[in-house]
Amino acid sequence: MSHSFKETPHNAITDSGIARVIPCKELDLGDPLKWLALGWRDLMRAPLLTAFYGVIFTAIPWLITYMVALTGWHLIILPSIVCFMLIGPFLAAGLYDVSWELEKGHSPSLWHSIKAIKRNAVNEWGLGILLLVLMIFWLRVASLIHALYPPYLEENLENLLPFLALGTVVGAGFTMLVFFISAFTQPILMERRVNLATAVLTSMNAVWVNKVPMMIWALIIATAVGIGFVTGFAAFIILMPLIGYATWHGYIDTIELKRERHYE
Repeated sequence: MSHSFKETPHNAITDSGIARVIPCKELDLGDPLKWLALGWRDLMRAPLLTAFYGVIFTAIPWLITYMVALTGWHLIILPSIVCFMLIGPFLAAGLYDVSWELEKGHSPSLWHSIKAIKRNAVNEWGLGILLLVLMIFWLRVASLIHALYPPYLEENLENLLPFLALGTVVGAGFTMLVFFISAFTQPILMERRVNLATAVLTSMNAVWVNKVPMMIWALIIATAVGIGFVTGFAAFIILMPLIGYATWHGYIDTIELKRERHYE
């Protein structure tokens, strides 16, 4: 069970002065599993909305794969991922709204979740663009690593291993950076209508001061994504909404709430 810090922790993030950092709570190791349980409860209480958003999250990677197989044009992957990175935060906002409505004792609806997508549209677009820039930067770095491979070497595991190891380390670094930036940014933007800098710094601070529980949460997300790929994206119908609902509960559990919450 999360609880407030006896003394607010200070670090380079909170003391940066770039933007306000909303205080966070101290998490226990078992909290991520609790978020999953609460997310599953929301999934069972809103099966039709879960199916709607789940089908969308499943259809996007399936469509990308199908188009590549149909055309043989692998360059289609990049513009497709760009589109997904831009609309992803808005789709997630719909899932957060479902959990938010259930939390308030309301009956969630598709129209209400769609309207929630535009609650803080400017900053949500900013989040999408920020993630897009990071993705493009990672693609450039990956291309550079690939270009470093000597063309005269035979392509076997022994020769490829150093480059695979380097790519894995760099990729893991970028993944961790994206996780720090985006762990709770979207729920913060939707519920509080703060600016992007405040939401990003608050998310980064929450992950930093709760490293072990948040790494467990990151592992859970990675496992869900892995299961989705192994099942040909079919498992995304359930897993993506489940992660979305659980993320909302993680936000409620981690970030200090306002004394008075105003709901629309």
